[in-house]
Order: sequence, then C-alpha cells, then structure tokens
Amino acid sequence: MSEKELRREMAVLPISVVRELTGLSDRQIRYYDQQGLIAPVRGAGKQRRYSLNDVDRLLEIADYLDAGYTVAEIREVEAKRAAKRQQATSDTALRSALQAEFMKIGRFGQAR
Repeated sequence: MSEKELRREMAVLPISVVRELTGLSDRQIRYYDQQGLIAPVRGAGKQRRYSLNDVDRLLEIADYLDAGYTVAEIREVEAKRAAKRQQATSDTALRSALQAEFMKIGRFGQAR
C-alpha cells in the first residue's frame, strides 16, 4: 500500500470536520455508521474519528440517496462492489502465483 493510500485511511477527522466537508448532519453520519455503511475508528474517549476514505464514502452515500436509493439498496450496491473487489484481488493473487511458478521453473526467467 502506498503512503498516499495509508494517509487516506488515517482516521484523524472529528465529526465536526466531516459534517462541514459532506454537508450531512451529525445524526445522519452516526446513522450511516449504525447501518454499517461506514466504519469510523474510535479514538480516546470513544470519539469517532474519520478518514478521508470515510468522507468519500459519505459523499457517495449522499449521491445515492439523492438519486432515490434506499439505505438497503445502498448496502446491496456496496456488497456487490465488495464482491467484485474480492474477485479482483483473488485474480491478482492467482496471476502472481502463476507468474512466480513460471519464473521458478525457468520457463520465462532464463535468458536465451
């Protein structure tokens, strides 16, 4: 994972900043957390801390709601998206394993 990706995942933003960035109310943000659509990290004192990825996710949720989706439909879309990511990860792992195996047997690794 690159440093940029790690920084986007750092949960450092309090709910007040997230509220300003997304235009959502505190209640809406907490509701999406309760519904499992986001998963902020709990800091000292059990306060929620959000990452930039959480902010992006909240903006996506708001877009879905504006388009007429329900929370249940958003969950379905997210489940399908997660399944596709998992499949892509599996495919990448398989390709890497095959490539390593071919290199090991010398089929592509030896200069001619």
